[in-house]
Amino acid sequence: MGGRNVKIQVAVVLVLVTTFSAVLLAQTAAADELNLGVQAYKQSKFEEAIQHFEKCVALAPDNTTAHLYLATAYLQQYIPGVDTPENNRMAEHAIDQYQHVLDSNSEGEARINSTKGIAYLYLQMKKFDDSKKYYRMASDLDREDPEPYYSIAVIDWTLTYVPRQEERAKLGMKPEDSLPVTDKAACSAMKERNSASVQEGIDNLNKAIQLRPDYDDAMAYMNLMYRERADIQCDDPAAREEDLMTADQWVDKTMATKKAKAVKSKLGSAPAATNPQ
Repeated sequence: MGGRNVKIQVAVVLVLVTTFSAVLLAQTAAADELNLGVQAYKQSKFEEAIQHFEKCVALAPDNTTAHLYLATAYLQQYIPGVDTPENNRMAEHAIDQYQHVLDSNSEGEARINSTKGIAYLYLQMKKFDDSKKYYRMASDLDREDPEPYYSIAVIDWTLTYVPRQEERAKLGMKPEDSLPVTDKAACSAMKERNSASVQEGIDNLNKAIQLRPDYDDAMAYMNLMYRERADIQCDDPAAREEDLMTADQWVDKTMATKKAKAVKSKLGSAPAATNPQ
């Protein structure tokens, strides 16, 4: 009886040793694939990098770093604005990898970067509602980051500018023509459609600039957003003029900020003066 117990114990030990060895081998192979993938990625060999990262996540599904690298490699292969099945598949592959990181309940930068990565890809694919959803998630994860607020505003401007310009084209309007003067009914319909997005865009840009006072890109879009609002001030010419004046002020702020940043950059790159002995 005792001999049988010994045999069972030996068998269990052998199974454990074999299992441990297999796990250790898989981990070692995964680490090798990850390192090879990183090397290829740094050399901009993204297709090769993808192959290594795919092997790594197959061997080590819980390796968050590998999933992030794989997502980023897919992202590098995606061409914004090119609406083809192959290109969109590349974006979807990247989104799947970022989502895997989110589903794994990762924390910190991994979670923030994955959320922003998905939001960016949906933005480029013109899936604006999905993009807004993930940019809002990114804001919740990092309240001090101005970029998600800015990106939501860019989406709001796109959603308002495109239909308004299409309506103006239908009416045969010139760039300097006023929509409320040309067609009050069309202006009212556009105001009903665009007002909420215009206000959301302005609110988000204010938040972005509050967090980053020299955010010149956000200032430039603030100019554009006020011009959107000006053209749907259908029954209030004074409000229209005030919005246009505000837009011009944001143009001035944008230019002044860009100039100040250029001067600061130039001074920062200048060689330090030597103190003569």
